[in-house]
Amino acid sequence: MKNLYIMGSAGSGKTAMAVGLSLKFKQEGLRVSYFKPVGTSTVTGKADEDAVLMKELLDMAAPLEVIAPTMASPFYLSRGNRSAEMLATIKRAYQEIARHADLVIIDSAIFPHIMGTIGLDAPSLASELGAGVLYLINVKNDYSLDQSVFFNQYLQYKGVPVLGNIFTHVPRPIQAKIEGVYKPLLDNLGFRTLGIVPRVRELSSPSVAQVHELLGGELLTGERNLDLLVEDIMVGAMTIESALGYLRRSNNKIFITGGDRADMALAALETSTSAIVLTGGLYPDVKVISRAMEKGVPVLLVHYDTYTAIEKLSELSGRITPNNKESINKAVENVERYCDWQGILNSLK
Repeated sequence: MKNLYIMGSAGSGKTAMAVGLSLKFKQEGLRVSYFKPVGTSTVTGKADEDAVLMKELLDMAAPLEVIAPTMASPFYLSRGNRSAEMLATIKRAYQEIARHADLVIIDSAIFPHIMGTIGLDAPSLASELGAGVLYLINVKNDYSLDQSVFFNQYLQYKGVPVLGNIFTHVPRPIQAKIEGVYKPLLDNLGFRTLGIVPRVRELSSPSVAQVHELLGGELLTGERNLDLLVEDIMVGAMTIESALGYLRRSNNKIFITGGDRADMALAALETSTSAIVLTGGLYPDVKVISRAMEKGVPVLLVHYDTYTAIEKLSELSGRITPNNKESINKAVENVERYCDWQGILNSLK
């Protein structure tokens, strides 16, 4: 039995990697199963979406509550310390998932440190389940490499085998720095790089529907255009004169501003904007609604302040759905072209 634990922070592309590796290994003749010990329930209370996706893609017979046996929330400690009970549930579910598999792809929670207070963080679970770790790095700056090195070293300290690292959602301008600076630094520290995957719009850009699901709130316009993709997030916290240049340079953006800033919202609507998020629970001027309806741009009213809305959106990333064949094929293609999938498989032996 081989166990591969995919870890990384929110937005690092864990789902796409799980899809790509699972289907590639399946093409190689392996019986592949998927397991997510700590899932995330949606705002509507539905099952973990990654579990739903992988159950269908891999044609798994196991029920969703076995594929993702426990759920995390930002307030999970309010239920008390049930670590022993939850670990037992996870182990029972894993045994059922692994019974008829040659390889189990194990997916970490939205962040690998989640539930660390009660010992159910991803590194601890990797140790419990005897899994090797593939760590995904979504580079934003040099601190991203610091974080990955710290995490690799922590895994070693825990006695968990680290198979290697994969850089994901890599913008073209920093690819040379990753190859010429980051990869050699990891090599010198004894940590392998097993792939450098370029940014792909279909896999890295979330939809407006995901923004609505994450933030909640009231959808004022644009319910027919929730499938628009979001490539940038911009905050309208400046004067209208200062904002105009930035607005024109940012394409397919979410524009966040207060409900009382009709001037900013109207300016954003004259540029490439996928949706407008109005914060503070303040209803906008009727001109904003009217123009948004003409443009077909969704307008979402939330009761969060602007800072909180931005913080929540930082967890957003592209999502693959079972019927999105283009994204599924792209995930497999990325694994074949940019990842040492054969090396990953050999490391698990």
